[in-house]
Amino acid sequence: MHQKIIYKQDNGIVTIISPTEEALAIYGIDAIAKKDVPFGKKYKIILASEVPADRAQRAQWIVDDALLTDGIGALSNEFTET
Repeated sequence: MHQKIIYKQDNGIVTIISPTEEALAIYGIDAIAKKDVPFGKKYKIILASEVPADRAQRAQWIVDDALLTDGIGALSNEFTET
């Protein structure tokens, strides 16, 4: 069950972050999301199976802002102590 993180860029394009299994094991998905999602951007943690498989569809993928409910990107792009 591989998880991914999605957020929307200022231009509305959905960005997908695919953490490595190693990073997930060390830091967890929430810490990775807070670190890697730009400051102030809302994000959602989803299953990899929810991402459109066809890259052409990804370019047209629309995500409602109301679904980005799992957190907000942190000011720092470094991990805090674990």
